[in-house]
Amino acid sequence: MVYSKNLTEKYNVDIFVAGGGAAGVAAAIAASKQGKSVFLAEATGAFGGLGTSGLVPSFAPFGDGINMLASGIGLDIRKKVSKAFPIDIYWAPINAEELKRVYDDEMISAGVEFSFFTTVCDVVVSDGHIDYVVCTAKSGMFAVKAKIYIDCTGDGDLCYLGGGDYTVGEGDGKVMPGTLCSLWANIDWSNVSGPQNAFIEKAYSDGVLSYEDRHLPGMFKRDDLLGGGNIGHLFNIDPTDEKSLTNSMIWGRKSMLEYERYYKKYLKGFENMILCATGSVPGVRESRRITCDYALCVDDFISRAVFEDEIGRYCYPVDIHVMNTDKKEYERFSNEYENLRYKQGESYGIPYRSLISKSFSNLLTAGRCMGTDRKMQASIRVMPGCFITGQAAGAAAALASNCGDVRKINHSLLVSELKKLGAFLPNA
Repeated sequence: MVYSKNLTEKYNVDIFVAGGGAAGVAAAIAASKQGKSVFLAEATGAFGGLGTSGLVPSFAPFGDGINMLASGIGLDIRKKVSKAFPIDIYWAPINAEELKRVYDDEMISAGVEFSFFTTVCDVVVSDGHIDYVVCTAKSGMFAVKAKIYIDCTGDGDLCYLGGGDYTVGEGDGKVMPGTLCSLWANIDWSNVSGPQNAFIEKAYSDGVLSYEDRHLPGMFKRDDLLGGGNIGHLFNIDPTDEKSLTNSMIWGRKSMLEYERYYKKYLKGFENMILCATGSVPGVRESRRITCDYALCVDDFISRAVFEDEIGRYCYPVDIHVMNTDKKEYERFSNEYENLRYKQGESYGIPYRSLISKSFSNLLTAGRCMGTDRKMQASIRVMPGCFITGQAAGAAAALASNCGDVRKINHSLLVSELKKLGAFLPNA
């Protein structure tokens, strides 16, 4: 079947950003603050990705207990939400509606041009250089031409559509399960105590839960009567296949009834809980990882690596969720999560090279789909990590837009621009 269509070039900008999650927002604002024209396409109806549309209940840590690692744009946003909770708290509850409004205000204030309900559907490339992208929206299909492109889709969609190199899982296509996060009311937090997975085995034998998922991140307190649920797993999910995502959403909504029974039957404080909402997108933890000039690896985590082209540092543990319901797999997760973690003040460096797509001269990436091995992706994927890498990608893209090649920028100048934004760069 052959299909052709004449496209309107709707935007011609310095920088195009695909995806408006934490990484995309940070990238767009960083680039705009350097006086560059930016257009961002976001597929949903809000900025923030999993922290808003996905109802992920909490921010991961912004700092290492001593240093504020996700400083700059991410920290500026954090200071405007969840104000009742200290900045240095390990898990800070997220009010998704509040966070959506803050993202809106920050993007408008920065002068970034953007549209929701807009998806990249094709990428036109010649000789390793992206010429333009094709987007689809309610108004139809249109082209966006830019000097530099940034893939913040989480799934590496822009790179993939352009024919770029990427990896999934250990090269086998298998990724860790996702979670359909949720919001619950009528929780008596004053009576909640003890681990929430304490009765998991009994729930299996009683038939309350239909499959043996021992890994229960749990319900996080948001307000006096509200809780954010990071409960249950979407096993065998393929985030790059719409049918798999469809089936996962259906099962995720259905599974909430089982977890409601579990919490009400066995755990104090949850007897009168009411399900208010589930996420409008699944909580995907792992997808495509773009092949970059350098793959940040677990050895870098272990060595607390320092890089000459460092653009930030981060500290979250290696957090690869259980891949199946086997008891040994839960033991693997528990041991890894306990052992691959840092003490206060420890962190690893993030090199600029891990943001440069190996396949293109004018594509950067940030967030979940950046250049890492599987274990490091499980650390950097959380929102503060996305803020750090997005901020760096945006600042670098602004510099690269002057020459059209992301490898030809002056790293000292990049460091200078990042420091102006407030980035934590102790080794630069």
